[in-house]
Amino acid sequence: MQERLYIGGIPALLWGEPSDRLYIYVHGKLGRKEVAEPFAGIAGEKGHQTLSFDLPQHGERRDDAQLDVFTGMRELNTVADWVFARWKRVSLYACSIGAYFSLQTYGDRPFKNALFQSPIVDMAYLVGQMMRWFSVTPEELQKKRVIDTPIDPLRWDYYQYIMAHPAERWPIPTAILYGGRDNLQSPEVMRAFAKRFGAALTVSPDSEHPFMAETDIGIVEAWLREQI
Repeated sequence: MQERLYIGGIPALLWGEPSDRLYIYVHGKLGRKEVAEPFAGIAGEKGHQTLSFDLPQHGERRDDAQLDVFTGMRELNTVADWVFARWKRVSLYACSIGAYFSLQTYGDRPFKNALFQSPIVDMAYLVGQMMRWFSVTPEELQKKRVIDTPIDPLRWDYYQYIMAHPAERWPIPTAILYGGRDNLQSPEVMRAFAKRFGAALTVSPDSEHPFMAETDIGIVEAWLREQI
């Protein structure tokens, strides 16, 4: 069962048979609300509905304003306000940058649990890596305000926010699936996050950040079936 709807103008999909339990599904970069289908199928087997939605510049919203932490936080709050007013038990699945937005937004929400796949848990680490890859200094970024790179633009306002707002509060019971060949977050960064917040960390040694290899499909499915 699939229902199309809009939440404060945000295109969304509600998956599964009616239930008082629901997962909010936050996709990563290059994702869209429809990629939640495999997850929603497994969640549905276990009695959960799933609510997925398009972030700006994704899915139905490719012409929308730039996606960054500021718009991400605003929209995740809009979705959560709508969901928590309608479901008794709410959980969270978030992927990659969707997990970073969730860490910045949802620390005070009463989620029952959270599942993070390839999460960006330390954006300062990732931006620092990008600055080294493309030989950009903080002083240069402050002067130019925006510097284009082959990955994403580096922005001074974003850089300032990231440096001032590391993940400091995350009381939600969390399980993480992380690829041992992930080049966006180091193993040390992921282990430190898991230790600090008591998250259950599963490492797939040969998987990369997107978990897109043929063998990754079964790895992700097995992890989801164990955790949901």
